Amino acid sequence: MSDLIKHATEKTFEADVLNSELPVLVDYWAPWCGPCKAIAPLLEEVSRDYEGRVQVVKVDVQDHPEVAARF
Repeated sequence: MSDLIKHATEKTFEADVLNSELPVLVDYWAPWCGPCKAIAPLLEEVSRDYEGRVQVVKVDVQDHPEVAARF
């Protein structure tokens, strides 16, 4: 996985997403989700192509359901 993609939790979501200086693309995903796995390479590409202009942040909804329910 790209070092450019952040992995947010309920503790880091506010800093990583809500208070980000850059626009943020949030990927709410789960390890068992086939379509989530299918778009992962595209998110890697986006994180590289738009480095410094857009932040890609992933939230594992299985481990952090509070974040997904709240947003």
